[in-house]
Amino acid sequence: MLFWILVAILTAAVAAVLLLPLLRRPPAAAGDASHDVEVYRDQLEELKRDEATGLIAPNEAELARAEVARRLIAASKAEAKEKAAPATRSNRLAQAFVIAILPITGLCLYIANGRPDLPAQPLAERLANPGNDVNILIARAEGHLARNPDDGAGWDLLAPIYYRNGRMEDAANAFSQAIRLLGPTQERLDGYAETLIAQANGIVTADARARLEQSLALQADNPRAKYYLALALEQDGRRDEARAAFEAMAKDAPADAPWLPLVNRHIAALADGTETGPGGALGNPTAGDVAAAEEMSAGDRQQMIAGMVDSLAAKLAEDPDNFEGWMRIIRSYVVLDQRPKAEAALQTALKTFPADSENGKQLVALARDLSISTGGGGQ
Repeated sequence: MLFWILVAILTAAVAAVLLLPLLRRPPAAAGDASHDVEVYRDQLEELKRDEATGLIAPNEAELARAEVARRLIAASKAEAKEKAAPATRSNRLAQAFVIAILPITGLCLYIANGRPDLPAQPLAERLANPGNDVNILIARAEGHLARNPDDGAGWDLLAPIYYRNGRMEDAANAFSQAIRLLGPTQERLDGYAETLIAQANGIVTADARARLEQSLALQADNPRAKYYLALALEQDGRRDEARAAFEAMAKDAPADAPWLPLVNRHIAALADGTETGPGGALGNPTAGDVAAAEEMSAGDRQQMIAGMVDSLAAKLAEDPDNFEGWMRIIRSYVVLDQRPKAEAALQTALKTFPADSENGKQLVALARDLSISTGGGGQ
């Protein structure tokens, strides 16, 4: 009932605003007769002055006064009729439209397309009961952290959620806050390093490398840190050292390790010197690119990343069998906030690597982590 009362009040307010101009008389119609009345009154005053000064004879003044008075009476009657004149036909139609047709039309549209039966759900209530709405969960956590910025557990919870949703800057800040407040752990350091790498479009920067080395010191058998450190060697052009690091990972890896095919792919590429991407093996930038990127401004770095992504996309069009290239470009599009391109790249990659293959499963897992739709191509 309260809703319909508010609707009625708002409708009346809008109708009043629209009716006010229609109720006013047109300025031109109201001004013609009034002007004549003023002119004739001025003429009567002028006759009195001329008669007093002797510029006109008394009998002539009397005749002129009678004529002006006759015209004044006629003009006064015309002015009275104009003031009492009803609105024009078009004006009356406009008023009828505002008063009746407009509210009825709006009501019909709401009944046809609206949901009057839907219960009210204020923002506070939605935040209190978010259900499966990830955006509301994030908003709720952000509100809590705004009031309690030193809640390390909140930052720790929110950081990977930001990462999965492609909000890399927010993820990096959340990981940093969690490490500052709760201390470094292998998961926090790896997550922070991976976020920094994603921000740099796959470049293992010096800051990311430092975090990975710190993580490896906490857990020596950490495959994620080992992989990115080996990748950093490859990006720096230290191919022999990178190959040795990847081979050591493959030697110690369980046979069913999900990351083992990717490591073997690096080993094979480093062994035969395959060049499948811009500036280096498997689509990685050269050591010079890495050094240049670390000294660039954020805007220049973003332009450099976009150029590298475009170059990689062109090479993938020529060689669609480059699995790591597809993994890299999908993540890169998410970092650049180009999700439609990321989804299109995923669909193209799944044509080469079906979802039920080992590489396809990794693509589907990546899509799930980045909240990218598989378009029915995943499991």
